[in-house]
Amino acid sequence: MTNSLDILTINTIRTLAADVVRKANSGHPGAPMGCAPLAHILFSRFITANPANPKWPNRDRFVLSNGHACALQYILLHILGYDLTMDDLKQFRQTDSKTPGHPESHLTPGIEVSTGPLGQGFSNAVGMAIAQAHFAATFNKPCYDLFTNYTYVINGDGCLQEGVASEAASLAGHLKLGNLIVIYDDNYVTIDGNTNLSFTEDVLKRFESYGWHTQYIADGDNDLEEIAAAIERAKKVTDKPSIIKIKTIIGIGSKHQGSEKVHGSPLAPDDIVEVKKKYGFDPEQFFHVPNEVYEYCKHFRERGAKAEAEWNQLLEKYCTEYPELGSEIKRRFSNKLPDNWIDHLPRYTPSDPPVATRKSSETVLNKIADVLPELIGGSADLTPSNLTRWKTATEFQPESGGLGNYSGRYLRFGVREHGMAAALNGLASYGGIIPFGASFLNFISYGLGAVRLSALSCFRAIYIMTHDSIGLGEDGPTHQPIETAASLRALPNLLFLRPADGNEVSGAYLAAIQNIERPSVIALSRQNVPNLEGSSVEKTLKGGYVLKEADGAQIILVGTGTEVSIAVDAANLLEKDCIKARVVSLPSFELFEEQSLEYRLS
Repeated sequence: MTNSLDILTINTIRTLAADVVRKANSGHPGAPMGCAPLAHILFSRFITANPANPKWPNRDRFVLSNGHACALQYILLHILGYDLTMDDLKQFRQTDSKTPGHPESHLTPGIEVSTGPLGQGFSNAVGMAIAQAHFAATFNKPCYDLFTNYTYVINGDGCLQEGVASEAASLAGHLKLGNLIVIYDDNYVTIDGNTNLSFTEDVLKRFESYGWHTQYIADGDNDLEEIAAAIERAKKVTDKPSIIKIKTIIGIGSKHQGSEKVHGSPLAPDDIVEVKKKYGFDPEQFFHVPNEVYEYCKHFRERGAKAEAEWNQLLEKYCTEYPELGSEIKRRFSNKLPDNWIDHLPRYTPSDPPVATRKSSETVLNKIADVLPELIGGSADLTPSNLTRWKTATEFQPESGGLGNYSGRYLRFGVREHGMAAALNGLASYGGIIPFGASFLNFISYGLGAVRLSALSCFRAIYIMTHDSIGLGEDGPTHQPIETAASLRALPNLLFLRPADGNEVSGAYLAAIQNIERPSVIALSRQNVPNLEGSSVEKTLKGGYVLKEADGAQIILVGTGTEVSIAVDAANLLEKDCIKARVVSLPSFELFEEQSLEYRLS
């Protein structure tokens, strides 16, 4: 039941949010103040995680999809005992701090995913829920429930207006992901003003049509027990994801509460004084956390440490009874690849017939899928064109539909390119999974918001994009990726790989799978290309290499992807005119730029 320490903790979060944003002179104080009750209930009573080991595999995942409330997450991490000090809070929004202006998973312990752009975190959470369902179906055994975690999300009105969230929500409903619980902070305010300006739909009816379990709480500012009861009810619904719409007052306690004035700007100093008085805090004290709050939050750390210790013991017993499966769990969560998996990559000679590189990609997947069980993914409704389903694949589907089961590794993302890309980030963040998604290269533009976050977050997500180049033919300009390669090459920490033939396709997969801290886009052709003399799986890892040498070369022809064979043909024509031409294949600018200056000049 609610006690005085619950109230004190909630009010501490509210006053601390006002101070944190005021010192930064930038940010969003209103949402953290309004979300404080529901966030406190969620962490104090439901979320199990261990601040001493933020990467424990069976921790509950928490995603703050509403990046505008990032001060809330930093405050929670601090008072709950994560590696985030008060000095870190005071550096909110400063360059190179652990508390940037929006949550970033690679900077702050306890942050699962980078969620600045609205809707992305919601969609990442769908990927996390898929991952948990898959691990549970693959590894859990009688008396060994190793993977039982929930994925919890707090999001606001803005997240639910983004198309990416709609795509992901539709997919989650279809997949019946009962381990996903979304708390919708409904405060009727966006930056422009009241949501009646642009957002008047019935959100719960929409989610009900997606196949979600829905609930509504009218007083999220005070009714803590109803918040807890709603989460309990959501956990009991195992065949549907849940969304709980909770009415809150943004910036509660401020003289501008309930308006956009508390959304995107710090509270004025005199307003903060009144807020602190209202909640029983000394206006002359700043960044104050009462000792009672720190003590009260110890139970979160103790609960998490105890849960992890029990889980570790269970895993060791599991390893005794199921040694192969146990070693597989440990291998996958330590980011180690199976021994000798590289030996399964196909290799080609010029005597092999010409083939489209998308077909070579299909061959790679068929060769490595069974020896690389962490490889999980699918296509955005283009499986027959992308050729991404391997022969032994089982569909990831709810068993009730008769189409597959959660131990399956092939995902049908539907026509949801953006939702697919964002879900890949969630899958990657969960751990133990190498996710891939596929579409036409031109349609990666639909998902670039999520691809950018793959790169920013250092997630190994693989984008298998076919129908590269104008050579795809009759589909015309709407399908031809003219500017796409340039935009992807401009994206930091992304590998853009354009293989020229079968060997380079194998090399592209080798590069993508071995690079554990960056995503890759593999651009593949629809049209046939020859297997080139001089091409190599290993040389592909250099990003660029001499494919065809000519002593005393007078000109160097450089090509990527499907144009390399054209460069070879051009070199042969030039030789007939006594012009010696060297041909260089450049499958990846990024990998090439990482080589030594001596190698690049050679």
